[in-house]
Amino acid sequence: MSLILLLWLEMIISLSLSTSPILGSGLGLAPSPSPSPTLNQNLTNSLHVVVASALNEANDTLVHINLAKPSDSRERAALSDCSEFYCLSVEHLSQSLHPGLGSTPFDVQIWLSTATSMAEQSVAHPFFMRNHASELITKALAINAEMVGPGSQKHLHSCLPDVDDVPEQPRGGGAVVVAQDGSGTFRTIKEAVDGYWWRETTGRYVIHVKQGTYHEYVEIRREMKDVVMVGDGIGKTIITGDKSAKSGFSTRESATFKVMGDGFVARDMTFRNTAGPTAGQAVAVLSASDRSAFYRCSIEGYQDTLWAAANRQLFEECQIYGTIDFIFGNAAAVFQKSEIYARAPLHGHKVVITAQGREQDNQPTGFSIVNCRFEADPSQKQEVWKFKAYLGRPWKDYARVVFIRSYLDGMLDPAGWMDWDDKGDTVYYGEYGNYGPGSGTNMRVTWPGVRIIQDVQEAENFTVTNFIGGQQWLPQSGVPFSSGLC
Repeated sequence: MSLILLLWLEMIISLSLSTSPILGSGLGLAPSPSPSPTLNQNLTNSLHVVVASALNEANDTLVHINLAKPSDSRERAALSDCSEFYCLSVEHLSQSLHPGLGSTPFDVQIWLSTATSMAEQSVAHPFFMRNHASELITKALAINAEMVGPGSQKHLHSCLPDVDDVPEQPRGGGAVVVAQDGSGTFRTIKEAVDGYWWRETTGRYVIHVKQGTYHEYVEIRREMKDVVMVGDGIGKTIITGDKSAKSGFSTRESATFKVMGDGFVARDMTFRNTAGPTAGQAVAVLSASDRSAFYRCSIEGYQDTLWAAANRQLFEECQIYGTIDFIFGNAAAVFQKSEIYARAPLHGHKVVITAQGREQDNQPTGFSIVNCRFEADPSQKQEVWKFKAYLGRPWKDYARVVFIRSYLDGMLDPAGWMDWDDKGDTVYYGEYGNYGPGSGTNMRVTWPGVRIIQDVQEAENFTVTNFIGGQQWLPQSGVPFSSGLC
């Protein structure tokens, strides 16, 4: 991109923002007051120009990435990661530029956030062609934040009724069936996933995976929308793998189960990475699916178990096991009524639940952990209690995590949070109404970004309704959920 074009874009953005209302509180939520119609049109025009320029830059970069010639298997793997991340960035930029009917500025903010997160993932890899795409997406986030009007995701009541009358997804007639004994439509999950391409119906593609242990690496690709995977229960239907950093795989490649296609739902499943505590990064589930939900699922691993990478996600009545940074990424994710189990790390290490990756204060992302339980893995309880445990450490500068009305075990260090490269000034780490022997806050770290939340309205920013707009999309998913704090 030429210097003249960059200067021109700077001028457009400056003119648009100079007359805009002051941004909100830094929560990355709805600013106030609403822009006037004239200002809104100016912002829309500016946003269109900036996103179009970012998309052109990203497409050019993707072409260079795909033309690169790796010299060995390690470079080939890095190139594959870079290409996949950048494809996601391009897709979400395109979605932001041409939003569908009924899309909101909040939707666009989510998609732009994903675009910048995926672009930043690529920066760390070889073959990355430096460009202005990330800078332009950052500007687009700032412009669009002005249009995410007050109340766009907000409900003023802390006790909304639970949505628990949604229909179960079919395990029979409407679903393809995976059975290892040959009694179903397919013998492997991969075959069933590939069946998406030649299905005869539209709408949700439902896969019933019968009881069994499936040693497979499964990917729901970007193009596969509205896939539903239903098992026979936690510990009954199991997908398992053992790839890890130690065995030569990148963090993305290590994932046993990857889901990129929007609208994904999993229920009554177990996902495992059995590489163990000595293997380094070893992902069980990598999800970048927008408007996705995991219900009554167990996600089991050690370091980096669950990579909630991007977009809007719900984990309802799930179990998540791990050692270090075992819930990480930059999704806008809510965890409800779930059990978070600490496993024993290597000697001299610590248990760290979250490593959230919010890079900018305009990103509407973070982890909201509501009505959950954190405690030691029952099968390792005596061993795990030898280690200090922390609620999280900031992977990126603006990491955002809240624990709300959750049980915190006594193995939690009184400091609560662990630093990572002096990011304590810019994080948002909140606690509200927690209970249990580890819930005392008198000895918490005193960084500016750590908040002992007193105001219920602040806590309500992180409900399913307000944080991920769940009432707009979860009723169609077949997953029950609580809209508010109750």
